[in-house]
Amino acid sequence: MRRLAPMLLAALAVMVAACEKKTQPAPSGEGGTQAAQGQGAAPGGAPVDANTILLGQVGSLTGGQATFGISTRNGIELALKEANAAGGVKGKKLSIRVYDNQSKPEEAAQAATRLITQDKVALILGDVASSNSLAMAEKAQAAGVPMITPSSTNPTVTDKGDYIFRVCFIDPFQGFVMAKFARENLKLNTVAVLQDNKSAYSIGLADVFTRKFTEMGGKVTAVESYSQGDTDYRAQLTAIRKSQPEGIYVPGYYSEVGIIARQAREVGLKVPLMGGDGWDSEKLFELGGSAIEGSYFSNHYSPDNPDPRVQKFIADYKAAYGAVPDALAALGYDSARVAVDALERAKDLSGPSVRDAIAQTKDFPGVAGTVTLDAQRNAVKSAVVLKVEDGKTQYVTTINP
Repeated sequence: MRRLAPMLLAALAVMVAACEKKTQPAPSGEGGTQAAQGQGAAPGGAPVDANTILLGQVGSLTGGQATFGISTRNGIELALKEANAAGGVKGKKLSIRVYDNQSKPEEAAQAATRLITQDKVALILGDVASSNSLAMAEKAQAAGVPMITPSSTNPTVTDKGDYIFRVCFIDPFQGFVMAKFARENLKLNTVAVLQDNKSAYSIGLADVFTRKFTEMGGKVTAVESYSQGDTDYRAQLTAIRKSQPEGIYVPGYYSEVGIIARQAREVGLKVPLMGGDGWDSEKLFELGGSAIEGSYFSNHYSPDNPDPRVQKFIADYKAAYGAVPDALAALGYDSARVAVDALERAKDLSGPSVRDAIAQTKDFPGVAGTVTLDAQRNAVKSAVVLKVEDGKTQYVTTINP
């Protein structure tokens, strides 16, 4: 057998190292393998003691939607700290093992499999991006492990089976919300759509918005597409400009929307942009700058809500993480609290018992709205519309189901 050349050996070493990094627990201090009380949990795969209930979380802690994963992780961690301070569940402490899916569906599926087969978690929380949650849901449903997504809004996520739940509204409602706002509040007659053709989230929202806006008497002048990770949208925006819309619906994620806003202004589009909860990130203002001013998006909650429960959550989150919580943090917090409530009510910690307890969730007082799960395991709740103004969001109105 011939000896491997040094360059080939080096390349193989890099490949091995890359493989070993996949679906590893997020590093301690970045919210990864941490117990709910802030102490390091056992490394991935290591058993926990009999007095601990282990939960799992999969989130985008790096990659294109990293701020989503970090906010969600923080909200979950805060809820579990509170639960442990109140005595835990059934006399046991709660711990959580977190894996980074790098904003990739294939990594999300691998991480879910590891939580199920190696870590033996009682329940999985996550993800945010619908494409990632769809990949995880298949694994959780097949294994009979309950899964709650805080904020995946594509309807097909919970269609995966009776072990899959969510605490957020779904795209058909969110698409309706912005269609109604565009017609009734902004008085727009014509709108163009720019969607991410590789995102289940974006396509779902675009389809519903287009249908509802048309049913309300509006006209969609153009539908253009891009793919996540693109950096030049000028060709699509130029085509949209030629259709002369009064507004543009961009149901994507902040990572692309900020750049789209800048390039829209560059090609001469001065009309308002509209979107969904995927816009909700401080990075949106950094990426979009003044170009995103005057735009609108639907969301799950507003920090302007004077409800004492919401304001206490905001104060506690700021004390722990030094920032005002966004909607992803609020939904992460709510998902963990719904999970804790269900674990406490469940007859035992088996998958079927926990599943049945989650399914019975009704009128749960969340900070991102009261949560009642319907027969399809989706939360029935209202949405808010926010305006980007002076480098931050301003509450505009609430749209009910």
